[in-house]
This record gives sequence, structure tokens and C-alpha cells, in this order.
Amino acid sequence: MTSSLQQIMASTGNGLDYDKEQELKTFDDTKAGVKGLVDSGIQSVPKFFVASSEETCNEKSDLRHTHFNVPIIDLRDIDKDGARCEIVKEIGIASSTWGFFQVVNHDIPQDIADEVIESIRRFNEQPNHVKEKFYSRDKMKKVRFNSNFDLYKARFANWRDTLSCLMAPNPPPPEEYPEACREILLKFSKYVTKLGQDLFKLLSEALGLNSNHLTNMGCADGHVFYCHYYPACPEPNLTLGHTKHRDPDFLTILLQNQIGGLQVLHDNHWVNIPPVEGALVVNVGELLQVISNDKFKAAEHRVLANCAGPRLSVACFFTTHFEPSEKLFSPIEELLSDDSPPLYRGTTVKGYIDFFASAGLPAYSSLTRLRL
Repeated sequence: MTSSLQQIMASTGNGLDYDKEQELKTFDDTKAGVKGLVDSGIQSVPKFFVASSEETCNEKSDLRHTHFNVPIIDLRDIDKDGARCEIVKEIGIASSTWGFFQVVNHDIPQDIADEVIESIRRFNEQPNHVKEKFYSRDKMKKVRFNSNFDLYKARFANWRDTLSCLMAPNPPPPEEYPEACREILLKFSKYVTKLGQDLFKLLSEALGLNSNHLTNMGCADGHVFYCHYYPACPEPNLTLGHTKHRDPDFLTILLQNQIGGLQVLHDNHWVNIPPVEGALVVNVGELLQVISNDKFKAAEHRVLANCAGPRLSVACFFTTHFEPSEKLFSPIEELLSDDSPPLYRGTTVKGYIDFFASAGLPAYSSLTRLRL
């Protein structure tokens, strides 16, 4: 592995005879990810990570727009009728205008959240011979570690390594999860399942539907953890931690540590979502936009590279794409009328995620091909 990393390091300063495909393969074959590059002492960003100035441009997030703040919604009194009505209203507005909001008093203990973050640090900071056992590019593998799921398709690689863990339904045997984070991820999964069910009820009510409508459709039937590790970057202005994208799921709940970088595109401006102690970030996925017939919007978001690090996050995607199902998800009938006709064709969850994965990042929204 050392010689491979040295080869990549040497290539960062040489623009002659550059072979991107070979560089990507050399990087991938180390199975060490971005952290392996950082640990090797790299002082500049390899060429295949370098983004265009258009991609890294921060002009849309200048100081004139610091008055934009992602809504923070308090779930403390979710079971009290009067307070619940206000919470439903706030979630409805946030989901239709921002596509993002943060929640506090969500009943996930802070010590559990802290241990989840620490476990992801533990996993990534193990010797590489331990991590590489999980390294794979098989997108249907229920537990896998790699760097950039779209490494060979993307215009540029992102400064990020990811551990993916299917948690429900039909999870793998517990021993297949990495020992460094096994116990706490299983515990966290139970808490996130309950929170997800609560949020889908609130979202259903915000659409004017029965509170169980979205859960009865199967929106909360499965979830996957994408555990991201963003090492400190020597040249953060040249690349991104995560290219701009929309999530190809129903709903995402994100736990992050205190190193920022997450931004959402709102009113054509990149807006920072600074970490708030005790808060979780929630965002609408593209599949929820489809079935809500654009009542709720999935917003583009990205993660900046940072000279500080590591940034750590766990994104819980509510999706069932590991399940072989022909069930179609299309705009909910109760939301349709002569004045509000269906805007999308139906899609299976697996078909949708397969298209997303094949297109790579950045790509046009998968919603485009479903638009009527």
C-alpha cells in the first residue's frame, strides 16, 4: 500500500502523462480511502479530487445572506394537541420551502449520539488491515466500506470515506457489522426508527392526511446508515467533502459532530447548517417529493472540505432499495385534483436508487426522468 500511496503523491505535482483511470484504480486498490492519503503525509490534493471552480464556488454563500437560517423545530410537546398542531405547521412549511430542518428534544439521548460519532471515529482510525476487510464496491452488500460510491463515474472524487450499514429490514447477522461500532449502531437504529416513524406521522398530517398514511405506504419500512468520515484537507478550496446532490430516499436524519461544512441551496444561495448541540438535521428525499407531488421539496445540499477534521456524520436514509419489490411509488391520490394533476410517473425504490447510483455525482436530478 505504501508504494501505491507514494505513486499517488508523486502524481499530484506532475501534469504530464496523467492517466486518471489508472490513478483512480491505484487509489481504490489501496483500500485505505482518503484517510490513507492523509496518513501518508500528502500535502496537496491529488488531481482526481480537484473540482472545477464552478463546483467549489462560494459566491452563493456570501455574508449578505447570513439572515437565512434553517428552521429549528422543538419536538418536546409532540403529544400535546395544541403544541402538535404548531409542530405540524412548522414541519410543513420547512419541508415545502427549505426541504431541510433541524429537530431538538427528539428523545435520542445525547450520550447515545456522542457514542455513535465516537464509534465512527474508532472504525476509521483503526489500522487499515482491519478496515479493508469491509472494503467493497458491491452496492448490494449490506455492510461495506469504501471511498466515493461513484469513484469511477464522478467528474471528481470527494474528500470522504464511507461505511454503509443496512439496518432494516432484513439486516445482516450482528457479527457482520464492524466490532468498532456494532453495538452502538444497533442501539441507535432503534431510536432512529422511532423518530422516523414520528416524523412520517407529522409529515402526513402536514399534507392533510391521516397520521399513519406515509408509514402505511411503507416509507418507514427500511433504513440504511451512511457513516461518513471527512479527513482534514490540505487544500480545501480545491475539492469538496460531498458534491451537491439531493438524497434518493424518502427522508434523511443526519447526526453530525461539531465540525461544520454542510450547506443547503436555498433561494439560490448556499446556506450553512451549523452544528447545534443536541440537534439532528432532517431533510426531504426525492421519493417523498414524488409521492407528495411537489408539496414537499428535496433540496440540493453539499459538504465543504475543511482544513480542520475529521468531520464525522451518520446519515440515516429511510429507503428499502435492498428489498426486491415491484411496488410503485407515485403521487398520493388524495393530493391530486384537476388543479393539481400528477407531476410524476411511478417508480420502484430499487429502480430509483439504481438510476441514481449509475449516474454518479454530480448528475441531474433523478426526478427529471420521472417528470410528466
